[in-house]
Amino acid sequence: MSEICVIGGSRYFGKRLIRQLYDAGHQVSVVNRGSTAPPPGVTHLVADRNDEAALATAIGSRTFDVVLDQVCYTPVQAAIAARVFGGRAGRYVMTSTIEVYDPATLTEPAAAGAVRPTAVDAPVPETMVDPLSWPVRSELPWTDENFLAAHYAEGKRQSEAVFARESGLPFVSVRSTHVLGGGAEEFTGRLDHYVQRVLKGEEIAVHAETVPTVFTHHREIADVLQWAAGAEFTGPVNACSHGPVEVRELCELIAGQVGREPVYRIDGANASPFSYDRHYAMSNARGEELGFSFSHTADWLPEAVAEALAA
Repeated sequence: MSEICVIGGSRYFGKRLIRQLYDAGHQVSVVNRGSTAPPPGVTHLVADRNDEAALATAIGSRTFDVVLDQVCYTPVQAAIAARVFGGRAGRYVMTSTIEVYDPATLTEPAAAGAVRPTAVDAPVPETMVDPLSWPVRSELPWTDENFLAAHYAEGKRQSEAVFARESGLPFVSVRSTHVLGGGAEEFTGRLDHYVQRVLKGEEIAVHAETVPTVFTHHREIADVLQWAAGAEFTGPVNACSHGPVEVRELCELIAGQVGREPVYRIDGANASPFSYDRHYAMSNARGEELGFSFSHTADWLPEAVAEALAA
């Protein structure tokens, strides 16, 4: 049994992760701003993670074997957490994103001075973005919501860099790909975007030539995070199922369940989510080598589509 602190986790696979940890017999504490109570038996610590004094007060004298950070988006947030949990945690696991590899965001002013990876036509390994060498620019306006929305990927890259270099904690970044499944719990609405358009015969905007991307199921990403919490490795690890899927393949799968053919419109400027004209897949080889057995997208995607239809 471990003492585990989850920061955030009030939605989607975060809720599942908390339930799994508790059901596995761990002592679980959840930190959030108080709007969502955790399940019975889980300790609720109310604080705004952006307020260092409030976060430190909420943590008090507690120590944790592992901290699972679901909602770190900026290097400023990472630095606060590193100071508060430094010396109070045996391991720190941050949920990151496939977006850290997006070539379209690697030319941002926020990334000035970085050794930028270039687009490749193969699933990318973790070494493409190294948090140990990535520059941190905490002076940028990270508290501005518009700036943060426009620099989401860079915020994640710099957050990883702060934890990897400045926290003094054994650190893992789980770089999650696009998460699907869960029906109404899937708050992003991206799968529903396609389901609704196929159902209604509405046009689906796609690039003229598209390339596949990778996905994971909401149950799988919760499993990956739980595994990472209990493992001993450090550094980034990609989390995605085997088997990239191209946007038209996804639409055809939906069409097979609803009995209607998808209607496409070539419009790269306004392309739908998951329609990419650049390579957008990552390798899960490191995770497999470290001991996690990833699923195959084909094994769970039909179920995820059925859940979206039912919702």
